[in-house]
Amino acid sequence: MTTDERPLAPADPHTPASLCAPGHTTGEARTRLWRAGKLALEGFPVADISDHLVHADAVVWLDLFEPTAEDLAVLADEFSLHPLAVEDALTQHQRPKVDRYRDHIFVSLYDVSLSSTTGQINAVEIAAFITPHALVTVRKAPGFDVDALTARWDEDADLAGNGIGYLLYGLLDLVCDGYFVAVQVLDDALEDIEDQLFDDVPRDKEVQRRSFEMRKSLVLLRRVVLPMREVVNSFMRRDLEVITPAMQPYFQDVYDHVLRATEWTESLRDLVTTILETSLTIQGNRLNVIMKKLTAWAAIIAVPTAVTGYFGQNLLFPGIATRWGWVLSCALIAAIGGSLYVGFRKRDWL
Repeated sequence: MTTDERPLAPADPHTPASLCAPGHTTGEARTRLWRAGKLALEGFPVADISDHLVHADAVVWLDLFEPTAEDLAVLADEFSLHPLAVEDALTQHQRPKVDRYRDHIFVSLYDVSLSSTTGQINAVEIAAFITPHALVTVRKAPGFDVDALTARWDEDADLAGNGIGYLLYGLLDLVCDGYFVAVQVLDDALEDIEDQLFDDVPRDKEVQRRSFEMRKSLVLLRRVVLPMREVVNSFMRRDLEVITPAMQPYFQDVYDHVLRATEWTESLRDLVTTILETSLTIQGNRLNVIMKKLTAWAAIIAVPTAVTGYFGQNLLFPGIATRWGWVLSCALIAAIGGSLYVGFRKRDWL
């Protein structure tokens, strides 16, 4: 067990027991402390956060997994969190947004992953409280890789001196990278569907089913990605005073990534529509070819029917009940039927 995963000891009687429970259960908490731009401590008890924040150069990260109302009530008192922000952190299916309060900023966003086999999007809702010296993340469902987030911070350890902006950049950058991975998987899946459109063996049902699955995933992904433009842009405004000038280019890079992901989802959505329309067009063309062939064969089959029907009349005509009459009828069937077959073949009807 790493220091990041060890159970938190209930050092304070006011700390809810759920925050101190071992294992991956509701109320799991992870902590980190930076002092003067250096990682100083991790895996410390939640009750010690207030002791660390008395230092002006301290920056604290607290992560909670599916916290209860009691858990957040304690944090609300500790960080002076607004009741509306706490309510949003406990409520599912919030829209990605940034809410500014007097003492903190509340952020709602989604981390997404996509299955390459089913094409289904898995969106994990994350709420974050941002104060001048603390970042509190709240995961409302399993699926978000916290280890990847800490690894991202460790990769950019030279930026830690920028305080809370450094932590926020790592979170937003990781989430936006997930958008690109999901869009890339969708793009590859749509290319496979395009190849199936022109298979020698028709796969219309499978193409339509997968196309509708991709379209559903794209709608959900767009619903998550599109509002993130405003989220990232909000932090780039100077009136929020969240990021330092040194972090401005990094947030601009994240903003560019969000724009590219948004444009990519729009183009893929148009591509899905084109695939569905092409599939219907191909089905219509295939039906026309089949109808032409059936019409041609029906015309050929009508020849012997007409000839034998004529010779089967109850009327006296030349050749009746004679061998040469039978030969003549067979010759007519072969000549007319063969002529029709050759003519249809030339016109590519058969």
